[in-house]
Amino acid sequence: MTKFKRNFDFDDNIIETIAYNVIKYRKISGITQEQLAVDIGVSPEFIRKFESTKGSEGLSLLSLYKISIVLGISIDKFFDKITIDQ
Repeated sequence: MTKFKRNFDFDDNIIETIAYNVIKYRKISGITQEQLAVDIGVSPEFIRKFESTKGSEGLSLLSLYKISIVLGISIDKFFDKITIDQ
């Protein structure tokens, strides 16, 4: 069987996109960073770092799942491309 390199259009900024959407939906829900941290079982510093570094601090899939439950948002919404409304 021959294997060959296939081409995909991966979003190089997906982590930043996820961080932006976490911030967006957290604010829409009216939940503070501190409350979100308590609700998902992490430190408030963890949420602050994740949001302020636009995701470069990293986030586990389990944490993202918990955030989606707390915010009442389908997990796929965190992957939506960032659009700037004008």
